Amino acid sequence: MHAPPAERPGSPARPPADFLGRRRELRQLATDIEHAGLDTLAGRPSPHSRVLLIAGVPGSGRTTLAEAFVRGVADRYPDGVLRARLTDPHGEPVPVEQAAREILATLDGPRVPPGAGEEELTEAVRTALTGRAAVLFLDDVADPAHLLDLLPDSRECLVVAVSSGPLTGVPDVRPCALGGLDRASAVELLARRAGSAPRITVDPRGAELLAEACGDLPAALALTGGWLSAHPTASVADAARALARPGTAPSGEPGTRTPLTRAFRLAYDALPAPTARLARLLTLAPGGVADAHGASALAGCAVPEAIAILTDLERLGLLRALPPDRYAVPGCLDPLLRAELAERERESEALLARARMLERMVRQLQACRAVTEPAGSPARERLAAQPRPLRFESPAEARDWLTARRPALLTAVRSAVEEGGELDSLARRMVSALARALEAHRTPEESAPDVYRLHELVLRVAARGGPAREEAAALLNLGDLDAHAERLPEALARYRAALDAARAARDELAACRALESIGDTHAEQEDWSRAADWYGRALAGRQARGGDGAAAARLHGRLGAVLGRSGRWGEALREWRAAAALLRRLGDTWAWARALAEVAEAQDRAGRPKEALRAWEQALSAAERAGDPRLEGHVNLRLAGALERVGERRAARERGRAGQRLLDRAAAEGAVRSPENGTTATGV
Repeated sequence: MHAPPAERPGSPARPPADFLGRRRELRQLATDIEHAGLDTLAGRPSPHSRVLLIAGVPGSGRTTLAEAFVRGVADRYPDGVLRARLTDPHGEPVPVEQAAREILATLDGPRVPPGAGEEELTEAVRTALTGRAAVLFLDDVADPAHLLDLLPDSRECLVVAVSSGPLTGVPDVRPCALGGLDRASAVELLARRAGSAPRITVDPRGAELLAEACGDLPAALALTGGWLSAHPTASVADAARALARPGTAPSGEPGTRTPLTRAFRLAYDALPAPTARLARLLTLAPGGVADAHGASALAGCAVPEAIAILTDLERLGLLRALPPDRYAVPGCLDPLLRAELAERERESEALLARARMLERMVRQLQACRAVTEPAGSPARERLAAQPRPLRFESPAEARDWLTARRPALLTAVRSAVEEGGELDSLARRMVSALARALEAHRTPEESAPDVYRLHELVLRVAARGGPAREEAAALLNLGDLDAHAERLPEALARYRAALDAARAARDELAACRALESIGDTHAEQEDWSRAADWYGRALAGRQARGGDGAAAARLHGRLGAVLGRSGRWGEALREWRAAAALLRRLGDTWAWARALAEVAEAQDRAGRPKEALRAWEQALSAAERAGDPRLEGHVNLRLAGALERVGERRAARERGRAGQRLLDRAAAEGAVRSPENGTTATGV
């Protein structure tokens, strides 16, 4: 790769204008891109990408430095910057398969089926990055194995990893260990956060001592500067004395004597009670990220009050502002605020706050789907009655919202399911609302991986004693997704488990659906005998229930199709005749015509040309009534073949010409109709 003229190899990356310090570290990182690693020097050049590691304690600004560096070198990597977080803000590892899917979605890489395992997904990432020049930015890497799983095999790629410590076993890694800022930058950060009062400049020595007490750590400096901005009459010496006080830490708070925790105590203990409460409740938000409406739901306060509190918390260094109009709990402060939550809030209050937040998410997801419904529909009328913050004015607005919030929504569902207990009911509603919103705004291929994960979460809820009917529905949906992705053994296992769950729930309809799906899967595997057996069981179940003629007709047709495939044309003929009779009674002329065509095909294959000729004529009459030129054209062509076989060559030529004219007309009009009853025609 050639660097652009403004960026010579080895030159420091250009940081953003508001970035302070770290010039030495930026130069080191830029130089490390070019330097040979130890493996290369030893004559064993790594086939993998170069890995730059930025390691530092929480609050050292390691992610901020990584972002600034990546922004500065991005022009050297024309295939872009790919991001993934490998630890969530609460310190829990993010599943590697989830990170891999996020990377593949950004790359618009190869389609990996829903339900694919970790190995298949990580291999897809490496394949997608082959031959590309991209930056892979991996934040909060806790386990070197997770980085190795995603490490590109291309030397043209660069991996920038952020961690709290060394990553052993990673080849050609170049570490950059962070301490505090240089003293001048630390004092400048204090001054910026403290506001316009000249307290820093009038006491430069005191400011240096205060920065030293903060360990020169950006997060501690931001909190201390925020405290100064909230106390305009306090001096730098006052801040130093307040910082030195032990404070009233909740029991079990980790590392109470570190510069970061001392600065946190200074800032947090000075908060008014409502502000402190919202600060700790925000750790319940998915990913620690919330907007004003989510914050108001958590705290049970008015939206304007939540906006004012969020603004104050951001100014004080306890939150980070994210576009558009969202706020995030810094990862280094999350354990401290969670300790406050455990100490100050009763479990029932925290549960109620989460329930309010989830309820609001459910309502907004319902609105997100409803806006895609036709104007005047009941869903749109219900949407119009919602408060403005829960409404969307257009499908495009709803789609943009869903795209931006999707990771947080998935995290919220997962955490609600993991919590279990009293949140199970809300978790079920959340799963349903999110799945329907995804399906409304994304293509089936785009939504399938997320929907697959959601149905797996439903199974976890059902395993805790939920209704067996719910378990059966989730298994059927998972089986459908596996079947659509051509993972037929997995689909078969899901359908069999769904059948057991449906029988346990005495849900005859779900049991019939499972039986039919098992038959479909065997048919896809071209195991015609087993497919016929399972279709027969499903048909018997449908007939025992009664009342669903369309389903029975569909099963007669599928039985006819697989029996014909196995050469049992006499049995196939009986099934197609039964399907045709049912469809005629139902008044579905188009499907009736298709079934009659199958009857004629079976007669032909059974060696009954005259009976087949009569059946083709009946099928043509029904096709003419259906008004589908494509179907009518095909039936004419097959009737021409039947006439030819009985020696009526002139009539055969006429039917052949008529059929071709109809097909040409259908092609010109784009008149193509799919089978509505799900039957599979073998002759038409």
